[in-house]
Amino acid sequence: MLPGIDIAYETWGTLNSDRSNAVLVEHALTGDSHAVGDVEPGHPSPGWWDGLIGPGKALDTTEFFVVVPNVLGGCQGTTGPASPDSEGRPWGSRFPVTTVRDQVKAETVLADELGIERWAAVVGGSMGGMRALEWGVGLPDRVAALLVLAAPAAASAEQIAWASPQLHAIRGDPGWRGGDYHDLPDGEGPHIGLGVARRIAHVTYRSEPELSQRFGRSPQVAEDPLRGGRFSVESYVDHHAAKLVRRFDAASYVVLTESMNTHDVGRDRGGIGSALRRVRARTVVAGVDSDRLYPLYQSEELAAGVPAAGAAEVISSPYGHDSFLIETDQIAGLVKALLE
Repeated sequence: MLPGIDIAYETWGTLNSDRSNAVLVEHALTGDSHAVGDVEPGHPSPGWWDGLIGPGKALDTTEFFVVVPNVLGGCQGTTGPASPDSEGRPWGSRFPVTTVRDQVKAETVLADELGIERWAAVVGGSMGGMRALEWGVGLPDRVAALLVLAAPAAASAEQIAWASPQLHAIRGDPGWRGGDYHDLPDGEGPHIGLGVARRIAHVTYRSEPELSQRFGRSPQVAEDPLRGGRFSVESYVDHHAAKLVRRFDAASYVVLTESMNTHDVGRDRGGIGSALRRVRARTVVAGVDSDRLYPLYQSEELAAGVPAAGAAEVISSPYGHDSFLIETDQIAGLVKALLE
């Protein structure tokens, strides 16, 4: 943990006088605190859970005080590799290895600053689900309810394997400079490597049937794959790579990906089973039936290990892992059931 870290966050709603209505929402790998709102500078897309947070919505901000922090190691205001140290130099390669537990420890500092002793709920999907679970396991007395979406108790071999070429793509970019590129002129840095990493990742975020139905083998408009052009599905992943490169820091991508690789709630706690039995919160675990990155069986195993969880809920969707961002109606039902 870095000394004197900064934590950036956004809130919606009003905190009760007894501070009992606070809900912590945890974002995923390339997300941030912009969970609600329109397109704005630095945020080329609307809030990633705009359909779930607000007056009259599942996380009703007339009832709950919703807090969305930027994760430790990220690049949207909370301390990360691009942040300056006490002498004004970017941390760069000196930024330490950061685990999910470190990220949650930073969030406890924020909770303490806000005077929140116990969250009414902690909610998150993917990497955010890992942090939500870590709150429930590591700080069971500070969480009343827990929603873990499309996230495992520990990263699997396949998930680590999918991350490996992404990390190699970034570190193999000449602009990486060992992680010390933040003092380069604007426009320089490991942008090509970050784009390749995003292309790999995005394929794992969606399902094969969806890609097949949406794109098939169609060429991109006015392009011929037999003459150096692209297929439409290639244009699709190129688009998502370009969007990310414009708004995200490659070193943060590395730090956060490695935090996901090392995620294991059972480490130094007697194993996963022993760790999950520590959860006291009312818990809902849900997985996506088409998720090939975090398969449904991982959510089922996680739910089976948490005493108060019951069977894992199933989000039925063709959209793969990204369903936790897309299927807002189904997720709203889970949130309402958790908070009723």
